[in-house]
Amino acid sequence: MRPFAPFGAALASTLIAACGTAEAPFSAALARPVASSAAIEAHVRFLADDLLEGREAGTRGHEIAALYAATQFALLGLEPAGDDGGWYQRVPLLRGQRVLEGARFSVRSVGRDHSFKVLDEFMPSVNYDAPTAAAAGQLVFVGQAVRAPELGHDDLAGVDLEGKIAVYFGGAPERFGYVERAVHSSSREKARDLVAAGAIGTVYLSKPDEEAKYPWAKYAARWDRVGMRIAGPDGKAVDGYPELAANVSVPVAVARRLFEGAPVSYDEALARLTKGESRAFALPGSASIAVRSKVETVASRNVVARLPGSDPELAAESVVFTAHLDHVGVNAPDPAKPDADRINNGATDNALGSAILLEVARGMRGSTVKPRRSALFVLVTAEEKGLLGAEYFAAFPTVPAAGIVANVNMDMPVMMAELTDLISFGAEHSSLGPIVAQAVRASGMTLSPDPLPEESVFVRSDQYAFVRQGVPAVYLDAGVIARDPAVDGMALFKGFLETHYHQPSDDVGQPIHYPTAARMADINQRIGLMIANQRERPRWDAGSFLGQRFGGKR
Repeated sequence: MRPFAPFGAALASTLIAACGTAEAPFSAALARPVASSAAIEAHVRFLADDLLEGREAGTRGHEIAALYAATQFALLGLEPAGDDGGWYQRVPLLRGQRVLEGARFSVRSVGRDHSFKVLDEFMPSVNYDAPTAAAAGQLVFVGQAVRAPELGHDDLAGVDLEGKIAVYFGGAPERFGYVERAVHSSSREKARDLVAAGAIGTVYLSKPDEEAKYPWAKYAARWDRVGMRIAGPDGKAVDGYPELAANVSVPVAVARRLFEGAPVSYDEALARLTKGESRAFALPGSASIAVRSKVETVASRNVVARLPGSDPELAAESVVFTAHLDHVGVNAPDPAKPDADRINNGATDNALGSAILLEVARGMRGSTVKPRRSALFVLVTAEEKGLLGAEYFAAFPTVPAAGIVANVNMDMPVMMAELTDLISFGAEHSSLGPIVAQAVRASGMTLSPDPLPEESVFVRSDQYAFVRQGVPAVYLDAGVIARDPAVDGMALFKGFLETHYHQPSDDVGQPIHYPTAARMADINQRIGLMIANQRERPRWDAGSFLGQRFGGKR
């Protein structure tokens, strides 16, 4: 097991030290485990069955999953809390797919033109607002395209991008704090800032470490995977940024060619990036990009249930529990492997998280400790397409927005053995921190820091949609410490990510440890009850980056 990041270790210590400050007048009844590992397994076996064909948003399989979830909520005696008094909230979506015919990426440099080969040497992006789109202009390298003046960093300061094509790396400066780095790694943040700077297109540069973990050929083989955006009232994509008309990604080999003749080579630019010394400059060439897209309107559904609060004064406020019900659907046929399994069942991602949420709902419904605030249970759609179902609910909730006090999220807990620890994302920025630490400690488990901070998990799961609306949130994930010292929990975790994540092999054949999942359900229930029953609403901590950036929205 590799050493944890120092920041993460400090975070865990801080949360545990602060746990005594939480308001938690609970009886011994709450301390007794109530979640059923058998019930969680049963939910997973249904949701991850081949019948549901990978539960992709906007498909029949996802509709079956949504009906199943609504039925389970009804069996528990919860109230429907979706649109018009029903179980569902309709989420309007645009479904986009690349069309390879006509896609083009060429560069003219030193009087010579070179056209790159689609898939082998570049991957076009979908334009959700135009079936055909093009951009042509000077190439300008802009580091990681991060604008963070509050952190003393701005890749776009003084850069002329008007009518030009921005060339950039992913991620954010390593010197940033963990959450700051995750937020500024967001492609949406970068697109917004590039549009404001006048860019008309982009070229995303792959890095050697990225291709080591996820080879370009594997990425290119999935060119036909659909993307989605929320459809606005005008039918246009929300956060589609049509000003960036044409965009491509390129592998390392092509990225190096783009820097030929530049004052700094690709490898030197990457090294400067790591040292925090990146500088923008024009590359010696202009590019022409053309993309074609097939875009259609589809709809999918969030499933929303309510457990009314017991306190007449606080029942109008809500603690929102979320998990995403969708997954990535069915792979295209592979002529080389005609008999290969093509269904991405998504047992761990996120049938397991959805099953845990259903057990939290059952536990809270039957608890002798009644929530004073109401509890909302929302199984959201289109997380795999960019947190879209959560974004839609957080922006247009089916209950009064001002009454949403916190979000507790459950997503892809990798539990391939009995675990003794959990990982908390986001709680350290608000008064949820001591609550989470106390709930975890009371269960006999421990908190560990994020073992892979470079993955920016914080902005890749549904709680971030609520944070962006100013709502304090926590995402509690499975840890990496196995109870059996002979079992390498970190190796199991990494093995899942490398072998099974978004693959057909993420199915019920995986050795999911359901008793650990039941413990996580009990802990999330405890967290929800503590939030629901304390008199004060959760609040952002003074000086919190997230509170300062988003807290003003509530």
